[in-house]
Amino acid sequence: MAGHRECGGFVYDPVARRVGEYRGEAGPYAMLRPVGGGREWQADPERVRPATAAERLSAGVRAANERAGVEYEMSRPPEPVPGCVECAELAARRAAARARFDWSAETDANVLLRRHRTEHHPPAPVTSTSP
Repeated sequence: MAGHRECGGFVYDPVARRVGEYRGEAGPYAMLRPVGGGREWQADPERVRPATAAERLSAGVRAANERAGVEYEMSRPPEPVPGCVECAELAARRAAARARFDWSAETDANVLLRRHRTEHHPPAPVTSTSP
């Protein structure tokens, strides 16, 4: 990470495969904090590198979605809701696309399933348990 040791700068950790805000060093480690806040993690300072503009943007969008309560993880395909006919149909469409190695159609089915889940199966509201 030569030349990029400014606190608050955004770096990419290839081991964790994520962007973090550089917070300083502790012993042999670079301390990174997730974009948008959260628990710091340790990284090898020789392996982290400055994050690209696209990586910073992606991490910022992910953090904004988490703050807004958007419940999906782009790295994993969405799961169908048990008992929902439309979810089952979209999951079958995805499986058929995967079987014929049609990655574009598989992605389309994932997008449609995420959209359907958001519109028809919203997550339960989070209630505060603090007194």
